[in-house]
Amino acid sequence: MTGVPPPLDLLSPAQRERLLAVGFDVTFPAGTRLFDEGEHADRFWLLRSGEVALDICVPGRQPEALVETLGPGQLLGWSWTCPPYRWHLGARTVTAVEAMEFPAADVLALCAADPELGYALMRRFTEVVAERLQATRIRLLDLYAPHGSGPP
Repeated sequence: MTGVPPPLDLLSPAQRERLLAVGFDVTFPAGTRLFDEGEHADRFWLLRSGEVALDICVPGRQPEALVETLGPGQLLGWSWTCPPYRWHLGARTVTAVEAMEFPAADVLALCAADPELGYALMRRFTEVVAERLQATRIRLLDLYAPHGSGPP
């Protein structure tokens, strides 16, 4: 990875090095199902290239409803950060993807050993959740707000 990817920019160089040491490179072809809503969440990815669609299962509707598409430089997977450690959404690769995968157990052990690293990672993942919640809010407003009810 060239430079410091934005998701890791809150970490010191030493913290980044420790985190990157537990990660490993992965590739997925287009159309790969990475995880399904409700399954055990035990990892996350830092996307290097390609796109991943986040989706949600809506009863009586196939295929899953698209929630958001993620791309290079973005973090995929935050459900490993809090119990019950279940994916809140599903994920499927749209294009071929190259990423760095991080096992949650290894990362949580690093966080326990270095609370400053843990704080920086949790702060970053909280920002990710907040950004995605805001994006979802805007999509819901676009979908359900009466036409012309937005700002002038």
